[in-house]
Amino acid sequence: MKTNYIPRMKQTYIDDVQKALIADYGYINLLAVPNIVKIAINMGLGEAVTNNKAMESSIKDITKISGQKPIITRAKKAISNFKIREGNAIGLMVTLRGNRMWDFYDRLVNIALPRTRDFRGVSGNSFDGHGNYSLGIREHIIFPDIDIQGLDRVRGFQVNIITTANTDEEGKKLLELLNMPFETKGS
Repeated sequence: MKTNYIPRMKQTYIDDVQKALIADYGYINLLAVPNIVKIAINMGLGEAVTNNKAMESSIKDITKISGQKPIITRAKKAISNFKIREGNAIGLMVTLRGNRMWDFYDRLVNIALPRTRDFRGVSGNSFDGHGNYSLGIREHIIFPDIDIQGLDRVRGFQVNIITTANTDEEGKKLLELLNMPFETKGS
């Protein structure tokens, strides 16, 4: 059964953001307007080598945060200084697309980031030169989905927002119009 559910942030993109970007940059075709393609979430778990519960706990937490079960990333090389052997589970990764991506983005910018301690905005300098944005989150407990009572440890993770923008300026404008709270100069 197919539903006609459209996430709130995607509806905002369709109704307002596309028109604003066309007005600013003069795109002729709607397909040329920058869009978010996918969001990749990565969590490194070097401690999983010695602590088996860390992996189980983190899988549960990332699943709650993203709405999708992560895949386990494994070490490609052995590193004796870190007691890591080739093939050891050392992290988690989730790639979100479609409605799950828009729902995650909405919760990230409107609920989670404002809950960060001493939040003044995210850096506007974390673009890669092609309009993609990377954001490090130090505490995964900023998401209300995480039950703090049953938590073994607070962990951080990385969020990569991949866009179709050609430049960092276009990518930043896209994310600004989608309510990304960039820090303002002078504060």
